[in-house]
Amino acid sequence: MTRIRDLVLASPFAMAPMAGMTDSAFRRLVKRLGGCSLVVSEMVSSEGLVRGIDRTLEYAEYTEEERPVAIQIFGGDPEKMAAAAQVVEGLGADLIDVNMGCPVPKIAKHNAGCSLMREPEHAADIVRAMARSVKTPVTVKMRAGWNDRDVNAPALARMMEDAGAAAVAVHGRTAAQSYSGTSDWELIARVAEGVSIPVFGSGDCVEPGQLVDRLRGTRVAGVLVGRGALRNPWIFAQATDIAAGFAPRGVTREARGRFLLEYIGLLLNEGVNERDGFRHSASTDLAGPVRGRERWVVNKLRALGTWYTKGLENGGHLRVSINSAQSAAHLTDIISEFFFAPEAAALPSSTT
Repeated sequence: MTRIRDLVLASPFAMAPMAGMTDSAFRRLVKRLGGCSLVVSEMVSSEGLVRGIDRTLEYAEYTEEERPVAIQIFGGDPEKMAAAAQVVEGLGADLIDVNMGCPVPKIAKHNAGCSLMREPEHAADIVRAMARSVKTPVTVKMRAGWNDRDVNAPALARMMEDAGAAAVAVHGRTAAQSYSGTSDWELIARVAEGVSIPVFGSGDCVEPGQLVDRLRGTRVAGVLVGRGALRNPWIFAQATDIAAGFAPRGVTREARGRFLLEYIGLLLNEGVNERDGFRHSASTDLAGPVRGRERWVVNKLRALGTWYTKGLENGGHLRVSINSAQSAAHLTDIISEFFFAPEAAALPSSTT
């Protein structure tokens, strides 16, 4: 059983936050498939939360169906991060996660994300201020270190525990590596050995069996899956099958098609983010700027399609077709033809 203080997780498998990808609609669909015990929001600006900026608050929105859910925030000022934690606690999140893993320069240059690993004392001050300001458990997501010369995750994890963190997650690459090379799971295991709080590992988990293998013979409490879930949202359910001693469930071609159609439906009902200049909900008059809303939905499917089509028979053709779509209706036609047309039934089903 995986536990973060009083929060009991149904499985050791969770979905990592991915900017622009793990929106509420995607998180809900993954939860419905089973096996995913925790989802994490896209990263949210502490500055925007404190100032109450609407488009920032939208990143922190979630539904009850997603619970347990963590809201991840980024920033470099202890007082503002503590105030942002109070905002998130007011929103009712189950966990408040601190982003110390993002290697993107536009985040790092603001003394946030993985750049905090270069200033361990300052990072500890942030977590300490947050943990003292809220009752909700504060967790930290970090990387192996800033670069190969500064791999400090084991030491930093101990500092985070001392500062009040309830759990840490470690992506086994450095910021300098970004997503190149391989994730160092031996390092992640050393981090878990050095602290008493739960440690989640991340990186290079694209097959369901890998999620189970990463936990064997270590004190690692759980696995965070990022890009593997974009390619195969069933990965958590399949890993749960394997952990229970069963063969992983198969995923039919039709099921993969239904997932995409349901995703489009949820996105259309919930509308677009204000950062794109439009905002709608299921109860909003849809006579407004539909073209802008549909453009947003098309762009979301294009981004997901880059991963979702990997390993599919004729997946490259589907990816090109999705990238050519100009409306939600066109997307629906493309997906229906690819997954549900009579000739599609003769193509192999996918299990990963």
